[in-house]
Amino acid sequence: MHELGIVFYIIKDVKKAAEEHGVSHVSAVVMDIGEVSTVVPHYLQDCWRWAADKEEMLTGCELRVNTIPAVTRCDDCHREYETVRYGKTCPYCQGGNTWLLRGNEVEIKEIIV
Repeated sequence: MHELGIVFYIIKDVKKAAEEHGVSHVSAVVMDIGEVSTVVPHYLQDCWRWAADKEEMLTGCELRVNTIPAVTRCDDCHREYETVRYGKTCPYCQGGNTWLLRGNEVEIKEIIV
């Protein structure tokens, strides 16, 4: 479970941003997590609850997760399609010259004070 390690990085970044802006308590953190990022949102939230409550600035802080759908682009026919549903083979032209356009994100979108 690498989610705990990710939580430690999120906490470090949130604390740094809060301190730079003179914020003493954060009420929520909003994350964008890509559908194929390998991060399991409910594991991330379980780890968050355990780790955040150990930090005075983050006690009771909620972690909200937006799931970003995975989309792949085909360079042969120049179309986009659902990655999870079709994988690496383009459903339009059956080409394999494809690449992940989005859906691998693990980003802090918003810090709510």
